[in-house]
Amino acid sequence: MADTQLLHITGMDCAECAKTIERGVVKLEGVTGCAINFGTATLKVEGAASRAAVVARIESLGYGVKTTDGQMARTASPARTASPLDFLRFLLQRRDTALAVIGALLILPGLLLNELLPLSGRQLQSSLVDVLSIAALLVAGWPIARSAWRALTINHEVNINVLMTIAAVGAVIIGAHTEAGLVVVLFSIGEALEGFTTERARDSIRSLIQVAPAEATLLTVAPNTTEQRVPISALHIGDVIGVKPGERIPMDGRVIKGQSSINQAPITGESVPVDVGTGAEVFAGSINIQGALDVQVTRLAEDNTLSRIIKLVEEAQDHKAPSERFIDQFAKIYTPAVVVIALLVGALPPLVFGQPFLGPQGWLYRALELLVVACPCALVISTPVSLISAITSAARSGVLIKGGSTLEMLSNIQTIAFDKTGTLTQGQPAVIKVKSLGCQEPLTGDCADCQELLALASAVERRSEHPLAKAVVTAAEASRARSKYQIAETVTAIVGKGVTGNVNGCTVLIGSHGYFDQTMPHDQAVCAEIDAASARGQTPILIGQDGRYAGYITVADVVRPGGKQAIDALHTLGVRTLMLTGDAAAAAEQVARQIGIDEVHAGLLPQDKLTVLRSQLDTQHAGVAMVGDGINDAPALAAASVGIAMGAGTAQALETADVALMGNDLSKLPFALRLSKSAMNTIRTNITFAIGIKLIFLALVLLGLGTMWLAVLADVGASLLVTLNGMRLGSSRPAANA
Repeated sequence: MADTQLLHITGMDCAECAKTIERGVVKLEGVTGCAINFGTATLKVEGAASRAAVVARIESLGYGVKTTDGQMARTASPARTASPLDFLRFLLQRRDTALAVIGALLILPGLLLNELLPLSGRQLQSSLVDVLSIAALLVAGWPIARSAWRALTINHEVNINVLMTIAAVGAVIIGAHTEAGLVVVLFSIGEALEGFTTERARDSIRSLIQVAPAEATLLTVAPNTTEQRVPISALHIGDVIGVKPGERIPMDGRVIKGQSSINQAPITGESVPVDVGTGAEVFAGSINIQGALDVQVTRLAEDNTLSRIIKLVEEAQDHKAPSERFIDQFAKIYTPAVVVIALLVGALPPLVFGQPFLGPQGWLYRALELLVVACPCALVISTPVSLISAITSAARSGVLIKGGSTLEMLSNIQTIAFDKTGTLTQGQPAVIKVKSLGCQEPLTGDCADCQELLALASAVERRSEHPLAKAVVTAAEASRARSKYQIAETVTAIVGKGVTGNVNGCTVLIGSHGYFDQTMPHDQAVCAEIDAASARGQTPILIGQDGRYAGYITVADVVRPGGKQAIDALHTLGVRTLMLTGDAAAAAEQVARQIGIDEVHAGLLPQDKLTVLRSQLDTQHAGVAMVGDGINDAPALAAASVGIAMGAGTAQALETADVALMGNDLSKLPFALRLSKSAMNTIRTNITFAIGIKLIFLALVLLGLGTMWLAVLADVGASLLVTLNGMRLGSSRPAANA
């Protein structure tokens, strides 16, 4: 098996830089595979080539390598608006960009006297100004020329730096010294500005790491309880850590002591605190709000939920959208083609039509302008920054989207199929109604007699682990019946029928409707109510006291909070909704009516769900998504255009689906669709704008109305605008009423 190295690249300002590195490294002897992640500035190299050889090749191409541990560095810029001072600091901390700053100072006299002053009708010629302009060209242009030479000799390719070098040298040849200097200075600063904005986009991913502390308080209890601050990497499964109020939880674990509320926003995107107590699962990065907690570690630092999310967000950048792959292929052909076209533009008019070759209006000058205008920076950067921002924004909001291809496909979804249990519903039964024989509130079933009935049933059911029993106990604990009776004595299970127990000297029987029909008389009106509840998908539990019928409780799986609002939001987006469930039709139809599902397919086995989904794929002209729990719906999730798992931080959900809703929150689904559509609209806008700017300046060049430095300025401006437009997606958040 080939060795794999992961290196963190420095000095990579644009997507074209990434391609230069990738093409150069893959040519090394012993390298069998090479893939660069522009979003995280990491390079994965496969093969037997040594690290030293790979680093040497990267450095020979004009870039650097930072020590990395396989994950992005635990540093990120503060989440604040960038200032000019931040940009200046960025320029001065790197040699190549610092040279661009020096070049900018040297070119100022030429810009003022040779370019701007003539616009006012005055002219001032100075040999000193020309000397300064050439000095600016040499200082700022040296890194560009060096990179161009290496691209030609190592990668055997014509890249952006080659175009700029040819244009600058040509401008010197025809005596346009100031323009030559301006071209390389503006290009250098533009590349640096592009790198600065891109680095801030990368910081939005890196900042995910900052939510988990690097250290934890390790507790030891023998012989005396002690506290010790240790790195999280030193913790083992089973260790107990202390988390004080206001601290972030450093590791995934299980609460063994204490009660509190925690904010799980870094994992689920939901900032509403969750109450936790003994036995509750907690995630690294969550914020402990109230009480002190003792937490037993259940996952190592590299395996915890937050680490897996970060790793998958990093990997998502490698899964390019079809539009990004198209741009990459287009740019590979486009740049060499531009050189050929520029040669034809410079040579054909003078040779065929006798037009001037040299001079400010000569066709050589126009050919050089064409090389500058054709720089594909804005076009190449138009897609990756948008994808980085959208995927990171989704992760911050509790939606994990595994790559640009998934994001693009999500934007085309017009039909979504849902599993019922655990997806549209909570997946756990809850008490729907309590109705005692002497109920005084027939419409609500909430009276003293009903509370008495619930308390009796709870006293018996506390001995049982059955889901229906837990639903009864949970309902009693949340009501006035909470502490009315102690746990029943002499509890005996009647297999397949019910359970009996002694509560305060009276015998309580809990059983099914069928068992009561055989053993305990009850009114036909009660039978009719119970049968109607069963038809609605509810499960009836009958209670008898000392041999007499006392009342019934109905239990059912309840719809998730916010589920109806989420389905309504999907319908607003023009999405058609289906339910695919193994439950009976009556229960499925009841949930569908409550939540607003368009079409129901009930009584399905997993293979039947797959058949229905494939039928939808065959008949729809757009994508079909499947939303399930990530385990028993795996076949349908895999077959769908986009598989969406209800996550809650589970490893299965993170690994099986294309999208994971980390908080089991259906309201995040409309947000994900809106974000995907917004991302693709942004990409299309960026591409259209980048190409439009090129066409406008191309026309100006051919008409002899442009200048090289204005062409560079336009390209720099276009690159900056498409980058900033893409970064806007990073501030997207779910609507409060979604």
